[in-house]
Amino acid sequence: MIQWNTLLIVFLLVFVFRFLFQLTLNLANISHLRRHGNHVPRVFQGTVDEKKLSRMSAYTADSTRFGIVAKLFDQAVLLAIVLTGFLPWLVEEITAWHLGFIGGGLLFFAILASIAQLLDIPFDLYSTFVIEDRHGFNTRTMRLWFIDWIKGLALSGILGGILIFFLLALVYYFESAWWILAWIVISLFELVIMWLYPVLIAPLFNKFEPIPDKELEKSIASLMGRAGLAVKGVFQMDAGKRSKHTNAYFTGLGKTKRIVLFDTLLQSHPHEQVLSVLAHEAGHWTKKHIIKQLILVEVASLIGLFIVANLLNWQLVYRTFGFQEQITYVGLFLVPVLLSPLGYFLRPLGAYLSRRYERQADDVAVELMGAAKPMKDTLIRLDADNLANLVPHPLFSWFNYSHPPPVERIERLENMMER
Repeated sequence: MIQWNTLLIVFLLVFVFRFLFQLTLNLANISHLRRHGNHVPRVFQGTVDEKKLSRMSAYTADSTRFGIVAKLFDQAVLLAIVLTGFLPWLVEEITAWHLGFIGGGLLFFAILASIAQLLDIPFDLYSTFVIEDRHGFNTRTMRLWFIDWIKGLALSGILGGILIFFLLALVYYFESAWWILAWIVISLFELVIMWLYPVLIAPLFNKFEPIPDKELEKSIASLMGRAGLAVKGVFQMDAGKRSKHTNAYFTGLGKTKRIVLFDTLLQSHPHEQVLSVLAHEAGHWTKKHIIKQLILVEVASLIGLFIVANLLNWQLVYRTFGFQEQITYVGLFLVPVLLSPLGYFLRPLGAYLSRRYERQADDVAVELMGAAKPMKDTLIRLDADNLANLVPHPLFSWFNYSHPPPVERIERLENMMER
């Protein structure tokens, strides 16, 4: 049975506080939008009219409300799993199969992951076929959604299963040093996935082909040359068969590094704006943001694994959630659950750093394009096309946004134009 003690009470207090904080931020964001989202900001005048602004506000409000419901459900399910005695019952059933530590651990995590996948289905369907469809973005058929879901399930099962297998094996065979070895394995695994993603994983979901516009291809090659980047290819992705959202990105490592342009971007934006998007992405590479972020992630991962390793043998964790003895693979689930509410409040650190990198990438884009106006016009068009929230609550954007708020970002480019 669940043991009501100081650890459980503190966990629940922090858990509930985190949710209430999330709820307050989201409601404040909607309230701020309702008060200040009725007038087109100066920098968007001429591109966004009152009708468009109304659509943008409605999309933000719908997405935010849905996000609140989804978070509430996810966190309620997690509490039900850890507080109802489900976990001890599940482990008892698994133990009866005599699969051993590694086999039992794999089945334990597979069952929990399957529950999460199945419970997520209605939310994914609602997001795709109600919210995205209502606001004119969805182009995905139910058949395509189902195929994507099956592929995603298989891929996450294979890759997740491999990673968890190695993690359990290291815990089992290297009791004291497992966390260092696990950090090495996880880091190498992530690098391999980054390297294979463009050539093996992404093609499972989308079709990639050389861009048909040879003039644009030459302009991109010239732009990348000015940035000092060697890219193996420029590809068009058939994003339009799923959504009307527009985007472009760099992907891959070493010989698999490539540029990917959404077909929706190519169809709706002039060459100069496409080049501005790529110039911004090139800025992330020239400023070594990808490497810096990867290093920070690996440092955080090492610290996280060290903390988990030191709490994994804490008997109180197991007794609190209804276990009479230590079952280490259960601890690998429970310890991160205990720490996750605290980890949430570290989010502003990552968001701040990401916004700083975005501004630096904008600066590089201005330098590569020779002027600030192309980047400014591109951001205005992208924000308008993707129905971005033009007036987010300051605290909400500070806590969550990986990019500077739209108006702030565009005004900064305007100041560069004046200089």
